Amino acid sequence: MSPDRTAPVPAAAPAGAPHAVVVGGGIAGVTAALRLADSGVRVTLLEGRPRLGGLAFSFQRGELSVDNGQHVYLRCCTAYRWFLDRVDGAHLAPLQERLDVPVLDVGRPRRPRLGRLRRTALPVPLHLAASLATYPHLSPAERLGVGRAALALKRLDPADPALDGIDFATWLGRHGQSPRSVEALWDLVGIPTLNATAADASMGLAAMVFKTGLLSEPGAADIGWAHVPLGELHDTRARKALDSLGVRTELRTRAERISRTDDGRWAVHVSGETLDADAVVLAVPQREAHGLLPEGALDDPDRLLDIGTAPILNLHVVYDRKVLKQPFFTALGSPVQWVFDRTESSGLKGKGQYLAVSQSAAQDEIDEPVAALRERYLPEFERLLPAARGAGVRDFFVTRERTATFAPTPGVGRLRPAARTRAPGLALAGAWTATGWPATMESAVRSGFSAAGAALSALGRPHEHPLQEAV
Repeated sequence: MSPDRTAPVPAAAPAGAPHAVVVGGGIAGVTAALRLADSGVRVTLLEGRPRLGGLAFSFQRGELSVDNGQHVYLRCCTAYRWFLDRVDGAHLAPLQERLDVPVLDVGRPRRPRLGRLRRTALPVPLHLAASLATYPHLSPAERLGVGRAALALKRLDPADPALDGIDFATWLGRHGQSPRSVEALWDLVGIPTLNATAADASMGLAAMVFKTGLLSEPGAADIGWAHVPLGELHDTRARKALDSLGVRTELRTRAERISRTDDGRWAVHVSGETLDADAVVLAVPQREAHGLLPEGALDDPDRLLDIGTAPILNLHVVYDRKVLKQPFFTALGSPVQWVFDRTESSGLKGKGQYLAVSQSAAQDEIDEPVAALRERYLPEFERLLPAARGAGVRDFFVTRERTATFAPTPGVGRLRPAARTRAPGLALAGAWTATGWPATMESAVRSGFSAAGAALSALGRPHEHPLQEAV
């Protein structure tokens, strides 16, 4: 279902309305705060950082507005599209008219070869048939094998617990996928969406990604990304939307403890103040949530500690001239994964070009020195982009998110908790909760919906799911 873009924005809640405290101002927490305030609840939002947006944020580096990492979404990400609409930012993060991914292979003995993954307007699965039939990075036999595996995948139920117990690579092997097919197609899509290789990814989450993104509707996998700094969407515009609803937003403020009061309400303890609340949403990472949960809120709270994390490494290169004509591309036969042109969105002036390189599942490189990464990757860029040969490098820097996402390993599904806890009025939010999605912005928004819904139910307040799905 497409997001509701016509719903009126409610006025600020009256003084006598119930009060909810949302702990955490990432995308999940902002979403929960918006939904609660939309339903007439007074909301206080606490965020320990000096900004909103969580791990999808921007910062200044000289004249550049830099995103900490490249974030994209798909047309099937209806919850994140709701978020963009809700903060009046959809026009700043447009979608492709149709899926079109340039894939450059530099690993073959002959000269580099460019292929493309494109869709047509034909119904599923024919929308990808023409692209797959001419995809130059697979042999004819491998293309046929990919088609058969895709049809088998389409018949799966991603929510089947049995799928969560095996890894994606094992399933692909059982369905005749060659190592080259895994590299040139399945991991090409899976690594950036799951933040794991097929060997390290839950089959349940992989099935969800491919079935929803590639096998649900023709346009489901069309790619969108911010054409402005992420901070404009997730901080500036989000804050404006919250302010318009009367949400009290407290930055640089961390919750130290959460407890029940004698009258059955909640007390959220921060430095120098105790906030009384009728409902609380914990929208913080799983380890932080574990430390704040009151006794008895979950049957086995230590399961949260078993949800691992996975890193993402981002390389940023500023050239003195234009070296890439496409808005983005992805590579085979190279350690480089996905490369985006961020020149315009960063505010770079002059004739140079700023490229951002997103390296998911970067466990082996996340702690490497900048000098070593520069020595490894600048020659790779010259191999991939002939125009970069001889171009001057005005800047090369690195951003690291060591705990960027939860690790989507087999078995993680049984560890992810629902939004509703055993403690009435206390809900959990975060991409790591049981949304059915991997750790994406879409999962974060969906978790905010669920947490707000659980809190509103505990408050006895009527509400509807913003995507018009079952509550």
